[in-house]
Amino acid sequence: MSMPDPKGAADAPIINMGTAIRDGLLEAAKRDPSVIFFGEGVEDPAALFGTLKDIGKHIGHERMIEMPIAENGLIGIAIGAAMAGKRPVVSLQRVEFALLALEQILNNAAKSHYVSKGQHKVPLVLRMIVGRGWGQGPEHSQSMEAIFAHVPGLKVVMPAFAEDAKGMVAAAVEDDNPVVVIEHRWSHYTTSAVTAGYVHCPLDGPRTVRKGEGLTIVATSYMTLEAVRAADRLTEAGFPVEVIDLRVVRPLNLDPIVESVARTGRLLTVDTGFRMFGIGAEIASEVTSRCFDLLEAAPVRMGLPDHPTPSSRGLVRGFYPDAARIARTAGEMMGIEDAKISGIEETILTDRADVPIDVPDPFFRGPF
Repeated sequence: MSMPDPKGAADAPIINMGTAIRDGLLEAAKRDPSVIFFGEGVEDPAALFGTLKDIGKHIGHERMIEMPIAENGLIGIAIGAAMAGKRPVVSLQRVEFALLALEQILNNAAKSHYVSKGQHKVPLVLRMIVGRGWGQGPEHSQSMEAIFAHVPGLKVVMPAFAEDAKGMVAAAVEDDNPVVVIEHRWSHYTTSAVTAGYVHCPLDGPRTVRKGEGLTIVATSYMTLEAVRAADRLTEAGFPVEVIDLRVVRPLNLDPIVESVARTGRLLTVDTGFRMFGIGAEIASEVTSRCFDLLEAAPVRMGLPDHPTPSSRGLVRGFYPDAARIARTAGEMMGIEDAKISGIEETILTDRADVPIDVPDPFFRGPF
């Protein structure tokens, strides 16, 4: 499966998203000596799934600050450092670890600029890893973008592709506002042509990754990959659909989505997190308000069901939306006859037949 290379990247090396994030952080740190790294395991050989590998060798280990298991304290220190002129990058191995510092993030980081009448800036990056599989269960596999996106003062980004990820983490480091970067572990495996050296990708919102007229699919993070797979199979069967990678959850730029839905008449959202009170709910509500008269069907939302993540392989089957379910839902929204939808589903399921349910699909290793 291939994807059009971003502008300027056609002759660039193929790397995965984890490496792209590492390269983006390194380039930003090399350009600005005020960039420092905080976290649990920033100097560990595993290097936070490889995303911080050898950065200390290039910028000096004194800028790699290993912290104790005390998230509320370390993020508080990072906020203070940001207000004092540094540009801290805090790396959390799981998004759930941020729950221990919500007061710091939601009250201090998000509000300092506002309550100080603009006198204080908080140029802070909070990297939070989400994921699934390997029996991680309800406390280590959640996707909580809706919590952070709910609070004014925070920016929230969720890259799905390597080129975007490299440029977006650099832009996050350079931003004078606190930016939450949510990275899906399975997206770390995706590969694409990524421009070497410094890359800056504006945090300006959605990007269309597949063109089509039958329906608009808006997805976040790893779910974008599943949506692309579904769209490709639907297109092969003669039913092209449009896929929009949301990329930036807050600030939420709805204009490209509204323009797409105005053409297709149908909207399907696919959240990486929970369906209830999710990002898709906000998108569906706003799109309905803006172009109600142009809709040919009610918007449909997909996401995680309303119960904690199971640990066992048996129970996890069916918990996460996948390409087959996305294709079926899209097909039903477009009025495709059931036999054709079943054929598309079967093709998708056959592609993954030999891959364990809790292992990233090698299909998504690009190039994208």
